Amino acid sequence: MSLNLLVVGNGGREHALVWKLAQSKSVNHIYVTPGNGGTGEFSNVTNVNISSSKSDFSKLVEFAKEKQIDLVIPGPEQPLVDGISTYFKNVGIPVFGPSEKAAAMEGSKTFSKDFMKKHNIPTADFQNFSDYEKAKNYVEKINHNIVIKASGIAAGKGVLIPRTKEEALAALKQVMVDKEFGSAGDEVVIEEFLEGDEISILTISDGYSFFNLPPAQDHKRIGNGDTGLNTGGMGAYAPAPIATPQLLKEIDQNVIKPSIDGMRKDGFPFVGVLFTGIIVTATGPKVLEYNVRFGDPETQTVLPLLTEDTDLAQVFLAAAEGRLDSVNLELQKGKFSTTVVIAAGGYPEAYNKGDEITIDADNTSLVFHAGTVQKENGLVYTNGGRVIASTSIADTLEEAVKKAYEGVSKIKFNNKYNRDDIAHRAFRNSAKSTGITYADAGVSVDNGNLLVEKIKAKVKSTRRPGADSDIGGFGGVFDLKAAGYETDETLLVAATDGVGTKLRIAQILDTHDTVGIDLVAMNVNDLVVQGAEPLLFLDYFATGKLDIKIAADFVKGVADGCILAGCALVGGETSEMPGMYEPGHYDTNGTAVGAVNKNKILPNLKSMSKGDVLLGLKSDGVHSNGFSLVRRIIDTYGYSYTDIAPWVKDGSRTIGEEVLIPTRIYVKQLLQPIKEDLILGLAHITGGGLVENIPRALPKHLSAEVDISTFEIPEIFKWFGKTANVPIKDLLKTFNLGIGMVAIVPAENVSRTRKLLEAAGETVYEIGQLIERGDDEGTVVLNSEGVYN
Repeated sequence: MSLNLLVVGNGGREHALVWKLAQSKSVNHIYVTPGNGGTGEFSNVTNVNISSSKSDFSKLVEFAKEKQIDLVIPGPEQPLVDGISTYFKNVGIPVFGPSEKAAAMEGSKTFSKDFMKKHNIPTADFQNFSDYEKAKNYVEKINHNIVIKASGIAAGKGVLIPRTKEEALAALKQVMVDKEFGSAGDEVVIEEFLEGDEISILTISDGYSFFNLPPAQDHKRIGNGDTGLNTGGMGAYAPAPIATPQLLKEIDQNVIKPSIDGMRKDGFPFVGVLFTGIIVTATGPKVLEYNVRFGDPETQTVLPLLTEDTDLAQVFLAAAEGRLDSVNLELQKGKFSTTVVIAAGGYPEAYNKGDEITIDADNTSLVFHAGTVQKENGLVYTNGGRVIASTSIADTLEEAVKKAYEGVSKIKFNNKYNRDDIAHRAFRNSAKSTGITYADAGVSVDNGNLLVEKIKAKVKSTRRPGADSDIGGFGGVFDLKAAGYETDETLLVAATDGVGTKLRIAQILDTHDTVGIDLVAMNVNDLVVQGAEPLLFLDYFATGKLDIKIAADFVKGVADGCILAGCALVGGETSEMPGMYEPGHYDTNGTAVGAVNKNKILPNLKSMSKGDVLLGLKSDGVHSNGFSLVRRIIDTYGYSYTDIAPWVKDGSRTIGEEVLIPTRIYVKQLLQPIKEDLILGLAHITGGGLVENIPRALPKHLSAEVDISTFEIPEIFKWFGKTANVPIKDLLKTFNLGIGMVAIVPAENVSRTRKLLEAAGETVYEIGQLIERGDDEGTVVLNSEGVYN
């Protein structure tokens, strides 16, 4: 089969495509519209002066019919977004490129982000905006680093990464008001800034089958060390060492396959090359964006890694005809490739055109033209910002880089510019002669010491008989006798727990002192249900890079919780682990130790009987359970944590402020009734809600009958349930519904118990009683239909 091909475009990407296609034994002739100063150098290639703009699509179709074109290969994104594929398919000419609908994956970043969300493809948290004032208000309220993306096509430059709030507002104005990127900025995506290495995966697909080319790493910034303005790309290398076989397997399973399958299921199967920009974060690979065509300069980098026997024309034709699995694609084993882009001086701002380009005859690198033009005199001149590139392959990445730069030295034109550090990220872990310090690894012992000094006074305020809360070591000491306990009659009780995904909301809102109280509460409440008095507490705080203010705020909250619970904060651990956590992220854990007299331990199962009363103590809100559901509802229904809480009638508090109200600590309030032997058992209402936590405090022959109409369900729970149509069963097993602790009390002790608890500031409800257990197990909930009323 002898094929006539039409390649649409004029950049370095198109030159690389033509270079590989021209090697195909099945190719008769290649036409390039309009091409550049390098694409016409092959004997079987002709440049044709027809543009790739939509206004010339009809001319391209007529030309294709005249030359009996067998396959069209659009290079740039704009013609694909404009629907060029449909023009050729309407006259029966196959196209290696996506439909207009599928091209929206690049044409609209808001469309692609919504697609990722729908198909659970990992990506950064985001919000879409078409209204400048709303976008501005959102930026003013948030406290985490962001990326601002023009939703439409902006020639690879519509992504802005501000470092401060002021820069973020200026960037937003630049995109949406000043229209620096034209109509591409009519809508923007504002997403969370992700820290990590970027890689690009170019995937050839027929809508069903797909083949990933080697992972490449691009260099977008104009300056060495990834500094300066964004460009279309100043160089690339492949395969990127960071893309380990395990990582590539994860990307294939969690990103590429769901993307290809998702587009087909949504009615626009993807044919062509899907370019997936991925950032490798501490928590795994996440998608930055999709492009719907070969990348530049990634194409110049990865195509030379295909074997000589790979017939790219047949591969493209098979994909266009939906039979990609019928052809072979093979990669050279053990080879690395590097591309260095040479730009006109001044790019990406003002630069000169029309300078003559010379290339030494002994240049052994591959040379791919981009912004060049060949004039009638046969000479080649500069005609764009990114002018030309040098690509080399070798057995090692180091050698490929060296050879590529040797090629750069053989290309000359006036005021040429190139980066000197392509692939620097691949070599950053090389040991230096000066040695690598702990600080080089991202850990600051000095910052840890500064944190200790900053929190000492607050921690000291938690001292109590038995412990002086003087921190600085790695553990704590407690004197039981000083606390009034006879060791022969005393049992120690311990609990350990964390805060869970509530932490993520605190991190988004930059509010860290309340979650310290949560951490203490989750532990000490679990001690008091066993009748134990909390005596000491230790915390653990882990982060990628220690921010002293954040850590100090967190410890302040822990100390506040300890004061509320009457326990001493005697020690803890702050762990700085670069690469484990994204910037601004941290995790926590706590351990509480308490004491109880052998004869006072709860629950007192032997003394419980039918008719014992259930007293419910009012919660302060969501506490620290169910936040995976909370976050899912807020995210799914388009709310922000800075929005006014819809359930607060006077509009005085935001969603974030409401859900960050810390878990109530019930310790001091319960210790006196426990001391007087008024209480038989306690249930801390956390994960599992009333229906799963109360039975844990009961003997096997008894159940608890709870009447929901006896207490007031806070509006926040009703709103979550109604908004997301959460089934009653799920609501009951996820949230506390307004009761944070349940006490099991003999009927004759109810009056005294209520009096003590109410005097200590508790709101007490009589919510039910114990009954003989029948065939059912667990808690019997009555009147549950009133939950949403």
